[in-house]
Amino acid sequence: MALESTLRKVIDQPEPSYRQAPHNVEAEQALLGAILINNEAFYRVSDFLEPKHFFEPIHAKIYEVAASIIRAGKIATPVTLKTFLPPDADIAGLSPPQYLARIAAEATTIINAEDYGRTIYDLATRRDLIQIGENMVNVAYEAPVDFAPQTQIEEVERQLYALAETGRYDGGFLRFSDALKDAVDLASKAYQRDGHLSGLATGLLDLDQLMGGLQPSDLVILAGRPGMGKTALATNVAYNVAVDYRGKPKPDGSIETVSGGIVGFFSLEMSAEQLATRILSEQTEIPSSRVRRGDISEADFSKLAAAAQTMQSIPLFIDETGGISIAQLAARARRLKRQRGLDLMIVDYLQLLSGSTRRAMEGRVQEVTEITTGLKALAKELAVPILALSQLSRQVESRDDKRPQLSDLRESGSIEQDADVVLFVFREEYYLKNKEPREGSEEWFKWEADMKAAENRAELIIGKQRHGPTGTVKLSFEAHVTRFGNLAREDRLPERTR
Repeated sequence: MALESTLRKVIDQPEPSYRQAPHNVEAEQALLGAILINNEAFYRVSDFLEPKHFFEPIHAKIYEVAASIIRAGKIATPVTLKTFLPPDADIAGLSPPQYLARIAAEATTIINAEDYGRTIYDLATRRDLIQIGENMVNVAYEAPVDFAPQTQIEEVERQLYALAETGRYDGGFLRFSDALKDAVDLASKAYQRDGHLSGLATGLLDLDQLMGGLQPSDLVILAGRPGMGKTALATNVAYNVAVDYRGKPKPDGSIETVSGGIVGFFSLEMSAEQLATRILSEQTEIPSSRVRRGDISEADFSKLAAAAQTMQSIPLFIDETGGISIAQLAARARRLKRQRGLDLMIVDYLQLLSGSTRRAMEGRVQEVTEITTGLKALAKELAVPILALSQLSRQVESRDDKRPQLSDLRESGSIEQDADVVLFVFREEYYLKNKEPREGSEEWFKWEADMKAAENRAELIIGKQRHGPTGTVKLSFEAHVTRFGNLAREDRLPERTR
């Protein structure tokens, strides 16, 4: 009896409704008809609509053939198209010539062509979303033991962001008046901002003056030989930007950055704890070697605790995962921007990133090309500056003048080509220390004079800059706390009293 009632319940349940993928055949027919009547309709949609966006395969074929004919400078009509379609095809009971004549006769006007194109495009994007979702579910069910869920998350994020970038039809040409408006807005913001900079202030005044700050969408390469202080300079800039952060709420509830910025720091070489120790050392002027050994006084500990308390609130986020790929880095940067916001991204350092397996098999130069191209594309996509550190080749050491040049960049072709700005950090003091002659000799006195001139000094060489001049910026460098700073200049000194 119980079994009979159970069976009756199962039988009485309504059948699950069949859901078809979103589409609009009538819109597709109306647009194709409009194109066949007046080929100008094609140019209203050709910059965003492709054959793959049509739901019906025959419509995709008609659009593809019509596009080829129109781009060849010929006229696409039902008569010129019919020879390119299979003559024996059955389209809803009609032959291809009959079907082409029918959709042309029932066509929409050219005025509505773009609206119909957008409808078709949006429905195709929805179908892609459904496909990504279905694949995600299937992979999650059938994943092998050694397939980490995090890998699937990153792949789905990549697919979604790829769809977000392609699933739009607001690209194409801008009116020059619109571009002018953006340029004037940029100048206005720079005028109102402290320091009159159009980009993010690094805290290094002479560098900001030459570059106007770190510009949105720029890929900035900071290169140098080991021991020059690349990471130290990057942490200095990261802290200066983050500590100066100030935001204000916008009408839509989001936060707009008014000053400073939210920083994402990808530390592929050092751990987050080592990076934090460095920044603490820079700000408290207590050498990190003493902090690590515990060689600190009670007063030092109080200073460290106070500095740590202050730093807890700054928007600086560190990812210490080593050996990640450019695809993984891009996925994490997008996630940070979506969840917390992002105004500056730092990568320490470029050569520790990996590319795709295919590029890696083609050679290291091709792999680095993929990495630098990916970083530049990411900077543009997120509209933030990316500061990427890079090693230099050993050929610097073989020259008398150790100042780096663009040709010293490892795999220099792609790095130099993709970068908007290339900076070299150089410290003469580092090389002089290793060349001390015999004390008391004539060479030693000259060496001592050179050492005094180079002591606590550094140079930041702008080897390339798309938006401004090249040149050299003089900086101070305190080696014991790895801190770069502004060098005192005559025009910055207070007036002397008589």
